[in-house]
Amino acid sequence: MKFTDANVASLKLPKGRSDLVVFDERRPGLGVRLRAGADGKWIKRNWLVQLRVNGRSQRHELGPTSATRTKRARELADEIFAKARQGIDPKAEKRDRHIKAAETFGVLAERFLNAKKERQRARSYAGLEHHIERHLAPLNGEAVRNIDRKMIAENLARLADAIGPVTANRARSALSSFFAWAMGEGLVDANPVFGTTKRPEVSRDRVLSGAELAAVWHACGADQIPADDYGRIVRLLLLTGQRRDEVGGLAESELRRDMRIWSLPGARTKNGRPHDVPLSDAALALLPASRADRDCLFGSGEGSFSGWSRCKERLDQRIAEASPDGEGIAPWVLHDLRRSFATGLNDLGVLPHVIEALLNHTSSTASGKAGVAGVYNRATYAAEKKTALDRWAAHVEKLINGDASNVTAIRSAV
Repeated sequence: MKFTDANVASLKLPKGRSDLVVFDERRPGLGVRLRAGADGKWIKRNWLVQLRVNGRSQRHELGPTSATRTKRARELADEIFAKARQGIDPKAEKRDRHIKAAETFGVLAERFLNAKKERQRARSYAGLEHHIERHLAPLNGEAVRNIDRKMIAENLARLADAIGPVTANRARSALSSFFAWAMGEGLVDANPVFGTTKRPEVSRDRVLSGAELAAVWHACGADQIPADDYGRIVRLLLLTGQRRDEVGGLAESELRRDMRIWSLPGARTKNGRPHDVPLSDAALALLPASRADRDCLFGSGEGSFSGWSRCKERLDQRIAEASPDGEGIAPWVLHDLRRSFATGLNDLGVLPHVIEALLNHTSSTASGKAGVAGVYNRATYAAEKKTALDRWAAHVEKLINGDASNVTAIRSAV
């Protein structure tokens, strides 16, 4: 039979048959397979191509005849036969194509992270995981072999515009690490991250003024809205000087409320060193009650607090709305609170090694010698740290009440 759209649509099964293949006289090897439906009242008609490759018979399904016209079915059959004449196994090629399509960034990223988890420090791994799963998520559905330099550059540019150059650069490093691993696994032939732009990073030295700190504090609204985790977190950042992710991941198991101590395990600190943070009355009052359903005090579901960017935008908006000119304060980031904390303690006369201990630093002090806080154990300067944080809380209270003119230096005390 010479196939036409009309006669293909009218093909029927002979009486007593439930399966039959009819071939096209015009394009040998192109056929239509007829199969009876489950109830016997209707017929499935599917295009197929039958040929021999390396001495073995192959069949290729091309889908329902209703979805592909006869002319196009012949073209597809011609393509399959042409590949076979060139020594290409169409079946193997199709199988490889399906395998490669399944090797998407999202699927392989999970394998990559599992491979890295046992070899990296907890904090380094957490950063890598954050960039792969969050900042590079737009690549999840892409087959890794289809991800090219242009696609990566566009994603990094969007990141830089939305969040900043530092985040874009860290995501770039994470992606480059992924492709280096993928090359080692034989999944790709090259690292397409190579040659993409690494954006310049400007070292920040932003220190918020007393008036700016007060504006941030008031805009948090953590006392008016108890459910506002972000507001509580920002105020705790200001009062304790700890890092964003440390406060965002604060867990009940890390607290000794009766002793007014927050004990950070080494797995959650940047330098891997355990760290005790004395809690002032103001800081203690910001802590949510323990929760029966999870150890973390902030956020919901599994893990620590999330949604930083969105909450920061809303906070900046509240600051602007509360300002006389509606402009708010100069651009700032959460880490600026840590720098403002350290600078404020220094202005109050707190000695450098106590500030280092509060920040859990192991770098050199102002004297140029190895950091004293890096030599002693976590309990060192416990009394001095507590005194400094209590005095800092009192200073912050004066700031938010509009009276910071009479702050006594505490150099002799600490």
